[in-house]
Amino acid sequence: MISISKNQLALRNGQDKPEIWIAYKGKIYDVGNSRLWKNGKHYEHWAGQDLTDELSDAPHNENVFDKFEPIGYLI
Repeated sequence: MISISKNQLALRNGQDKPEIWIAYKGKIYDVGNSRLWKNGKHYEHWAGQDLTDELSDAPHNENVFDKFEPIGYLI
């Protein structure tokens, strides 16, 4: 798995680069194949960010990440 900084993650927002990645609890997930992350946006959330603190506002729990294999770690 890769290690990626917050600055590198920020570029994986579906706009600056084609990848659509997010971080949660220190792991990086590629959510580009999810229809819910089209163009790097999921409701009021943008890809390229650490969404750990945002989950409490979501209508789902962290099991949503079970659909995705982590591709790396946030450093």
